[in-house]
Amino acid sequence: MAGTLFLCATPIGNMEDMTFRAIRVLKEVDLIAAEDTRHSIKLLNHFEIHTPMTSYHEYNKVDKAKYLVGLLQEGKNIACITDAGTPGISDPGEELVRQCHEAGICVTSVPGPAACIAAVTMSGLPTRRFCFEAFLPSDKKEKARILEELKSETRTIILYEAPHRLIRTLQELLDCLGNRKISVLRELTKKHETVFLTTMEDALSYYQHHEPKGECVLVVEGMSFEAIKKEKEDSWKKLSIEEHMEHYLSAGMDKKEAMKMVAKDRGISKRDVYQCLLDK
Repeated sequence: MAGTLFLCATPIGNMEDMTFRAIRVLKEVDLIAAEDTRHSIKLLNHFEIHTPMTSYHEYNKVDKAKYLVGLLQEGKNIACITDAGTPGISDPGEELVRQCHEAGICVTSVPGPAACIAAVTMSGLPTRRFCFEAFLPSDKKEKARILEELKSETRTIILYEAPHRLIRTLQELLDCLGNRKISVLRELTKKHETVFLTTMEDALSYYQHHEPKGECVLVVEGMSFEAIKKEKEDSWKKLSIEEHMEHYLSAGMDKKEAMKMVAKDRGISKRDVYQCLLDK
């Protein structure tokens, strides 16, 4: 029978967050696929885990995944761990999971810490609906495209960022999204953990005068429905009322229904629309 791939979450800073199940699984599997073996050996030594390790990272993820799938097909059980947090979230584990599903290999999760979830729950911003964007792309054109998409995102937005790029990213977010609420979370689960709920402008000003330290998670307020409504109203107001009417008439609406839609779009009464058309 084929083996099983275990996605084992590991601490994001505090060793006490390691689960009993994760320790047991890491001791019982035949092999551990680690993003950085030099980093993970400290974790394994701390919990007296002596299972063999192999490197599985961004630069070998496709070919190494094929190799690991081969071992799984032979009946080996393998655990995948990342440097910190849950494998498969913004790391090469995603490719291994994909190849396992294609090969019919059983994949299971040993849940535990995840920086994005910890951050959004602590952020002070809405948690019912959120989207995870991880790190923004380094390519300027691709980054600009994603920022433009996020501009109209109504859900709470979660981003990862390194301290040396924090100021630049805050500036880019402010320029594109406007002065929204933001929570900057640093050093999650560690001794110097901080949660800074503020605005884009104030966060940028603060970190321009205080050197950012530690890995950061940015939780950004989504675009409000009021802002969306105002944006739509402003876009319609760039048209004359006659042009606005023609937009709906050309779509097959009768005049009465078109006047109703124009009034709704512009936030005015049907009487105002009628009077304007009459005056013209």
